[in-house]
Amino acid sequence: MNLELQGKRVLVTGSTGGIGKAIASHYLAEGAVVIINGRDQARCEAIAKELSTEHSAADRVLAMAGDLSDAAQTSALLDQLEAQGGVDILINNTGIFEVKAFENIEDDEWMHYFNVNVMSAVRLSRALLPKMLGRGFGRIVNISSECGVKPLGQMVHYSVTKTALMSLSRALSELTKGKDVTVNSVLPGPTWTEGVENYFDTLSAKEGKPVEELTTNYFADHEPTSLLQRFVDVNEVAKATVFLTSNRAMNGQSLRVEGGIIRAL
Repeated sequence: MNLELQGKRVLVTGSTGGIGKAIASHYLAEGAVVIINGRDQARCEAIAKELSTEHSAADRVLAMAGDLSDAAQTSALLDQLEAQGGVDILINNTGIFEVKAFENIEDDEWMHYFNVNVMSAVRLSRALLPKMLGRGFGRIVNISSECGVKPLGQMVHYSVTKTALMSLSRALSELTKGKDVTVNSVLPGPTWTEGVENYFDTLSAKEGKPVEELTTNYFADHEPTSLLQRFVDVNEVAKATVFLTSNRAMNGQSLRVEGGIIRAL
């Protein structure tokens, strides 16, 4: 299928691994120009080189580091993007998560989660959406989570930020009427990423159980409503995200890629 994304300039935040890296790879496969972003320039350049080799796209991959929880670094990244030709498609994927008891989450940690998971998307969208509207074309996708609809007690702070991203997406979509500009959110379910793998490695060491046993029992114990009964693959999230940006009629949507965990119409 030709999604008509050739030559579109795509910024994927947090794209040095996990879901973000997979999304970047799939955009390259569609012929887009992709900006790899993370906090470390060397890491961004390494991933850019890897993906450019994989897709024979040396002239279509850029590496631009920046800590998007920091307003000054975000501003510097935006200046660099503008100098390189701007952005047609913005994928706000940067995010952090941790399993932690609600009573142990202090104010400063709440603010850190909100700054990384929500304000990174706010800052970039605030700068780039008006330019998209002025050009008459643009796409913004905020990578939320099924936790935004079905919040988790063991990750209250994470869940709250993901609900905020859904609200941000819908509110911004209201500003796009009559334009070929869309704003949507994607809601992955539990997805097997490097971060999740590290979590289970730590849990395995703590509980003295094999990782295979913990992952096998995870859905029966914690996500019994899942119809998939396995972790979502990063490529499944990536394919849904790329397709979402190819269709103008899909605007103001929250696209679930969570294996049927949410039991609601």
